[in-house]
Amino acid sequence: MDRHNFGGCLCGAVRFETRGELREVIGCHCSQCRRQTGLYYAATDVALERFHLLEEATLAWYSASASARRGFCSTCGSALFWQAEGSDKISILAGAFDQPSGLKMGYHIYCNDKPDFYDLPNDGLLRHPQGRP
Repeated sequence: MDRHNFGGCLCGAVRFETRGELREVIGCHCSQCRRQTGLYYAATDVALERFHLLEEATLAWYSASASARRGFCSTCGSALFWQAEGSDKISILAGAFDQPSGLKMGYHIYCNDKPDFYDLPNDGLLRHPQGRP
């Protein structure tokens, strides 16, 4: 069966749908993700061909670096997406999905960039000092 997941921002002005199974959730502890979300970025990703924006009037994009952009709602400020330039996939923050999402945590990245105000979760998952292995 082809799974459909739905989600959106806090105010509901941005809504999306994904089709098919989603990758495990990756926790990113880099300084850019921390500054955007206030803690760490927990996201899955999906091929663009299986992603559809249902409502996007307030969707805005910020080029966080020369190689990636971040999507958010310009009304409520919800962080929603991350996309590498030229990629055929889009990362979606796990918290943006309606429940039940069926998502599971997979591993943590950029653990060496973690701030001093929290400890990494004691969840038994792999921790990578830098990016994805």
